Amino acid sequence: MKDGGYDQREREDFAASQAPFLPLKSRSDVVVFQTAILDKDLTIIGPVKVKLFCSSSTNDTDFTFKLIDVYPPSEEYPSGFDLNLTDAIVRMSYRNGRYTRDLIHADEIYEVDLEPFPTANVFKKGHRIRVDISSSNFPRWDINPNTGEALGKSRRKIKADNTIYHDALRSSKVVLRVDQ
Repeated sequence: MKDGGYDQREREDFAASQAPFLPLKSRSDVVVFQTAILDKDLTIIGPVKVKLFCSSSTNDTDFTFKLIDVYPPSEEYPSGFDLNLTDAIVRMSYRNGRYTRDLIHADEIYEVDLEPFPTANVFKKGHRIRVDISSSNFPRWDINPNTGEALGKSRRKIKADNTIYHDALRSSKVVLRVDQ
């Protein structure tokens, strides 16, 4: 996998991709939050903070985050270009630190923080800001078998039905520093 930003679309040279090479946002396991088309340039700079209120049907799973600059269609990119700027992951069994493994309870709601790398970007007029939340970002991070078994010891995989909450009591959110 190459470092840096790239279009968030499957392609022939990308692991596990298949024709017709659809945008990642079209996958049923990706939740997409996107702004309206920006009517002026918007600059963000610095840390990105992500707070999720989430639950799972399993006793371990991952939650991933991507911040994306959505370019409008152009002659070179007739479908537009979805540029990933920064991302993060939390493996729920390690939500309390990388040295403490603590499985979760199915369907219990947890509050977790994700810490993507700080970034700086000018979202140009005509672009959109998008956030993708999923349970995987393969091949960037390894696949979680969702079984709760010790890492590297799992001989099976199970499907996790994950939920993120964004209501008045459980306000999942992304905090960006906007440069004025």
